[in-house]
Amino acid sequence: MDMVDSEQKSSATANATRAPLVVGITSHRNIAAREIESLRRRVRELFLRLREDFPHAPLTILSPLAEGGDQLVAEEGLKLGARLVAPLPFARELYAQDFAGVAARERFESLCAQARLIELPLLTGHTHAEVSAPGDQRNRQYAHVGMFVARHCHLLLAIWDGKPSHRLGGTAQIVDYFLTGTPPGGFERRRDKRPRLYGGGDERLLCHLVCSRDMPDGTPATPLQPGQVIWRNRDEASAPDAPMPQAFSTVFAHTDAFNADAVKYADEIEAGDAGIDDGASAEGDGALAQPSPATLFRVADWLAIHFQRRVLLAMRVIYLVAFVMGVAFTMYDNLPDQDHMLFAFLFLFATGVVVNAIARRRDWHRKYLDYRALAEGLRVQCYWRRAGISLTGDPEFARDSLMQKQDIELGWVRNVMRSAGLFAQAWPERQNEEALRGVIDEWVGDATHGELGYYRVRTEQRERSHRINEAIGAMCLLAGIFISVVLAVLVHTLSNDAKNDLIVVMAVFSIFAAVREAYSFRKADRELIRQYRFMERVFGNARSALDKAEDTDEQREILQALGEASLAEHVEWAVMHRQRPLEAGKM
Repeated sequence: MDMVDSEQKSSATANATRAPLVVGITSHRNIAAREIESLRRRVRELFLRLREDFPHAPLTILSPLAEGGDQLVAEEGLKLGARLVAPLPFARELYAQDFAGVAARERFESLCAQARLIELPLLTGHTHAEVSAPGDQRNRQYAHVGMFVARHCHLLLAIWDGKPSHRLGGTAQIVDYFLTGTPPGGFERRRDKRPRLYGGGDERLLCHLVCSRDMPDGTPATPLQPGQVIWRNRDEASAPDAPMPQAFSTVFAHTDAFNADAVKYADEIEAGDAGIDDGASAEGDGALAQPSPATLFRVADWLAIHFQRRVLLAMRVIYLVAFVMGVAFTMYDNLPDQDHMLFAFLFLFATGVVVNAIARRRDWHRKYLDYRALAEGLRVQCYWRRAGISLTGDPEFARDSLMQKQDIELGWVRNVMRSAGLFAQAWPERQNEEALRGVIDEWVGDATHGELGYYRVRTEQRERSHRINEAIGAMCLLAGIFISVVLAVLVHTLSNDAKNDLIVVMAVFSIFAAVREAYSFRKADRELIRQYRFMERVFGNARSALDKAEDTDEQREILQALGEASLAEHVEWAVMHRQRPLEAGKM
């Protein structure tokens, strides 16, 4: 029994530190009955493929549980052990009125019992009485839940006939919202507008499963055929039944790699620092456990530090090898009886190539940068959550400020943040001034702690280290110049052996200075000092503004602006370092 309990606890811990792969569903309710079984088979095939390709990413189905495809997909996911999260357009008791027959009601209640339910609040201006009856307000709530699914999923599965529709909240409108960011009629565009201007729908993947509808002229749009699977983003559509586009497969593979690392180093992560608190905890039990944003931050932060150390170790080995290679070749070229130095040179070169190959094969550099970007995004998301800051009315949404202008491969970072928001729906009360003060003290801090204290200390440390390195470089340069002067003055009096010895010594100083400069450039020391100075100034200005703020609403606005500035700076930092990978051939 103890062994079983231990295995269950281990499984729960592993799942509570892994980011899920969230598949949202939007579908027609009146799917042609003759196609139901074939659609079930295609959905099952899709889920099995996702589980096979990304084995470390727990599959989560995001379904509003409406009759038709919503329930079909939920049932197939549950059969394969997926977690079911069901956002409802309003209270469960009110939503249940949609299921008129006894069998339909029982099916709905059965799925609810197996799901984590999220009852969305009524939109501004809506009342319980008005949404209880058919009409525009009830339809707006249905559109609202469809938009919620589109915002929080990583892959949207649309069981759709492919025809446009003006029906508020219908499948066609949700598909269009997912791909383009254009809300259904009657909804404000809000902050969705800015991310779409930057990145568009390029990171949003739609799996279009074609179906017919049980109605006159219910056949799919020409030339679509029932049962076809078509992958779409905003600009492109694949051929029918083609494999998932490689770019998106890479995005999901990076999430899978993050999860694999989280499980591999779970014991070390658990023994590390406590991280930060966002007021949430891992939700669920056993295989269905889900991580809170704070848990994911702790994992990402630990892994970023771990791979940073790996990258620094590889860099130091490579540049040390480069220095010794230069010395070895100089000795071979200038000193007699030093032919073995040529073999040492070749051995050292091979060592550098092997170290570089290991680092590249294990993806240390990319993981370090991506995990650091993820950690910083989750840090802002956690603090915004505790402070009661919401950009769009549900807890998304630091991701809207992160990686907006970068390539699609970085979309996995936003996906993890998107799912972290999904599993932390309970927000602190906006009037909780104690939580707000705690965020200001812990996040912003002052000259001795918080981010302000961190950047002040790190700026001083980096500047001191940089001054020492610059002094060493200047000393090496001066030593080389001094030796060259000695050679020039004593050119006619020194023996050839003495000249060669001095040339070797001069070369050692020159090589050391060159390698040190290259190492400093690869680490981006000067740029990092500028970043630390900038962030110290940003947090210092924020602290001053927070102290002068007249009310909590103004303080939240300042924290929102601070988070966006912090995320933007970390994006620039990640992009800069991505342009300086480990390359043994350029030592």
